[in-house]
Amino acid sequence: MRYVVDVNGVTITLDLARDGVRTVAPDGTVGELIATALLEIPGSPVHALRLDESVVRCIARTGASGRGSYTLVIDGERYAAEAVDERQSAIRAVSRSATSAHRATVLRAPMPGLIVRVEVAVGDHVDAGQGLIVMEAMKMENELRAPMAGTVHSIAVSAGTAVEKGALLVELE
Repeated sequence: MRYVVDVNGVTITLDLARDGVRTVAPDGTVGELIATALLEIPGSPVHALRLDESVVRCIARTGASGRGSYTLVIDGERYAAEAVDERQSAIRAVSRSATSAHRATVLRAPMPGLIVRVEVAVGDHVDAGQGLIVMEAMKMENELRAPMAGTVHSIAVSAGTAVEKGALLVELE
C-alpha cells in the first residue's frame, strides 16, 4: 500500500509491505527495503520502533486534525505527521487546486535568508513558474517562482530585507 506522509512540512511517499517499507522518489523510483517493526511496551504509551538494525523509542498520539494525523516523539524530538493513502492524497490535491483558483495565494520564504531582488511590482500579471523574488540563503541565490498564474496583489519585502522561514513575501490573486 502506498502512503503520502507529511512530517513537519516535508512530504515523503512510502510503499508499505508486510516485511518493511520502501521510499518512493518523485520520479517513481522505489528505494531499498527497510525492515520495520513497531513493538508495544505493555502499560506504556512508548513503543520501540525498529528500522533495519536500529531501535528508537517512539510515542505516537493522534493529532489535532484527526484521522491520519499524529504527534510523534522519537528519541525526545517532536514531529507533526500526517499520513494518507495515495488515493486520498490525489483527491486532496485536486481539491486544493480547485479552491486555490478562487483565493489569493501567498509566496512564503522557504528558509531564512536575505532578499536580493524583487522582480515584480504590485499589479503585474505573472505566469505560473515565473520568477518573483531572488533570495540568498546559505551563500546561494535562489529564485522563488510563482506557484500559479495571477496578479501581484502585494509585496511584503524589498531588496536587503532579512527574512525568517515562513515570512510572507508576495501575495497573488
